[in-house]
Amino acid sequence: MVSSGQIEFPGFAPEVPDLARYRWILANLSGGKDSQAMLVELMRHARAAGVVDRIVVVHADLGDAEWEGTAELAAEHAAFYGLRFEVVARTGSGLIDRIEERGMFPSADNRWCTSDFKRGPVRRLMTRLVREAEAEGHPGRVHILNVMGLRADESPARRRLLSFAHDSAYTCPCSYCAPRRAIADDHKARDLPVPKHAKTGWGASNTLRHVDTWLPVHTWSTSDVWAAVRPSGLRIHPAYAAGMPRLSCVFCVLASRSALVRAAQLQPALAARYAALEERIGHRFQADRSMADIIKEAEASPPIAAVACWQG
Repeated sequence: MVSSGQIEFPGFAPEVPDLARYRWILANLSGGKDSQAMLVELMRHARAAGVVDRIVVVHADLGDAEWEGTAELAAEHAAFYGLRFEVVARTGSGLIDRIEERGMFPSADNRWCTSDFKRGPVRRLMTRLVREAEAEGHPGRVHILNVMGLRADESPARRRLLSFAHDSAYTCPCSYCAPRRAIADDHKARDLPVPKHAKTGWGASNTLRHVDTWLPVHTWSTSDVWAAVRPSGLRIHPAYAAGMPRLSCVFCVLASRSALVRAAQLQPALAARYAALEERIGHRFQADRSMADIIKEAEASPPIAAVACWQG
């Protein structure tokens, strides 16, 4: 989708990969507007390429930390298009309990919530999909396209992402990763620092799977997203109508003050649970803001109509 409201960034032109070269196309669906728009755009291209049957929708379930009905809504979105749907989650304690176990909340500099509760579980699904392909007689490495609804205007870090990129890793034998690994090994053997251009990263690719990442709506504006979602027929989560600009965790550690206050007005019991957790572990929800303070403001304020979005 290209519209007059689309954000243009030099070097970040939208790219559409050859969908037919992938055995699996993994659509990461949060239930929020950006992943809905991603699914609409993905379906448009998958239908044209005749590969709709290769799409697997995955939802990373955050349990009590996410808005009620989010997982069910993601399943509904997948069913709308007749797609296979998988729910993944971290093995063990949920996000809120894990915060207590670690004795600290995630932060912008330490977003362990993303790696533990999203990236890790999704990679386990990739492993399972590889095994399925192998059982069906798929020869060689299994190619997987990991599709997400990340957008450049959500944060400086996301702005730096490419709309299409190989998810490189040290154990990946592809023509991109192998030469870099050789350079890195040579430098390590001589006790020299590995140059930046030789670092392969810690991506999802390995000896059994080749993983690429595609961000179909990376350069889209918020207006572009809603222009795709509203006429699509996909139901929108009620948190948006209640004033929330994004559908992440109910209380995201990166969220704006007004977003946290509005969330506390909508989910007071969960806010109280976070405040009690703060007191037990002796760590503030945000460095400059406690959940206890958010609750006081939520109780003293009328329903917030203008909720500020946030970066991250």
